Amino acid sequence: MADSYDVIILGSGPGGYVSAIRCAQLGLKTAIVERERLGGICLNWGCIPTKALLRSAEVFHQMKHAKDYGLVADNVTADLDAVVKRSRGVADKLNQGVTHLMKKNKIAVHMGTGKLTAPGKLTVTAEDGKATDLEARHIVIATGARARDLPKMKADGERIWTYRHAMTPKELPSKLLVIGSGAIGIEFASFYNDMGSDVTVVEMMDRIVPVEDADVSAFLEKALVKQGIKIMTKANVGTVEKSAAGVKVTIKDKAGKEETTEFSHVIVAVGIVPNLENIGLEDLGIEPDKRFHIKVDDYGRTNVKGVWAIGDCVDGPWLAHKASHEGVTAAEAIARELGNGEVHPHPLDRRNIPGCTYCHPQIASVGLTEAKAKEAGHELRVGTFPFIGNGKAIALGEAEGFVKTVFDAKTGELLGAHMIGAEVTELIQGYVVGKTLETTEAELIQTIFPHPTISETMHESVLAAYGRVIHI
Repeated sequence: MADSYDVIILGSGPGGYVSAIRCAQLGLKTAIVERERLGGICLNWGCIPTKALLRSAEVFHQMKHAKDYGLVADNVTADLDAVVKRSRGVADKLNQGVTHLMKKNKIAVHMGTGKLTAPGKLTVTAEDGKATDLEARHIVIATGARARDLPKMKADGERIWTYRHAMTPKELPSKLLVIGSGAIGIEFASFYNDMGSDVTVVEMMDRIVPVEDADVSAFLEKALVKQGIKIMTKANVGTVEKSAAGVKVTIKDKAGKEETTEFSHVIVAVGIVPNLENIGLEDLGIEPDKRFHIKVDDYGRTNVKGVWAIGDCVDGPWLAHKASHEGVTAAEAIARELGNGEVHPHPLDRRNIPGCTYCHPQIASVGLTEAKAKEAGHELRVGTFPFIGNGKAIALGEAEGFVKTVFDAKTGELLGAHMIGAEVTELIQGYVVGKTLETTEAELIQTIFPHPTISETMHESVLAAYGRVIHI
């Protein structure tokens, strides 16, 4: 007889395990199915361990520039194996934390590969081949995604890497090619450059981090070039020849000129593919969208009653915090359908999802870029304030960066905020809260920001949009 639950979550990443916890909080008998490690890609191979790597690189960078702070640090070196070991230790600790949370919330954990066999039914096959049948009134698909391969540049873990290989390198690349300049590509370019690799970034679009505001992209490119990274935009990878010693790659630049260069290693960071194969979607008639992700409404419902989907296997942006939010929304919507009248789920508002890139300098944003706001027909008021005008940034030796805010000129609605500089990934939440509360420039202008803090750049940016800037 099959084990029976109110909800089964297929996948334990930041969408799946958070959804499971919220289901349990709402009194639902909940199970989670995971084929690898609790916590999913983000915790084990993505967000968290990469930030541990980047923190090591940041400290190394500061040590090499100790004299800028009146300090002496001679013959500073990096131990790559120790850096990687620390990163893996952080991931292991958090994996144990998720295991504890499952026990604390009395969530049943079934390790193995899950497959939907009928509405409300799922089979889990363990590593030893043993199959267990489960059933539930609702099933949430949270299977995540994996790195996309390029047909002519298949990752082998030796010379051609995905993000997973780049996180546990056997050696430091002497000359590294990064294909793709989204958050993953730029973060690894920044990490390996700080660690001492000769880094080149190739992007087929006309600017790096193309989803960000154009001013942020331009500023970041100048900063990375100054740090020694070679940036090639509007460029395409041609022929690829791999050997035991490295990879010869032909690249066509924006002028149409082709040049063949040998790299010791290549990181392919050109997007993701949802993990939807062999989990029974076709048999249930679950519909994909035009990008071959699962089609859902703003609460996570698929076209099949009782089946939900969240996270990287549905439409983007493909971010851990968006997956977690979707997980909570789906859990509350399920509880509502099961008769809980006390819970009131809210649909996902994609306008208020922040994005963060942890390179050096950091990038953070929420809402519309200036260009997108114009395309949407808004009359705008735009304010920009540079870090060089902020006392705390200067004192920290981090005067590189700016904050840009975009408002609707007629209503004062905050349409978007875009930041580049030290710790902006921590600052952006102020604007996210503001957008969620539907703030206008009036409330932001009247808000008191503590001094001395980098957050004052946010206030000054708002003031600049309305001709009231103080410190420039």
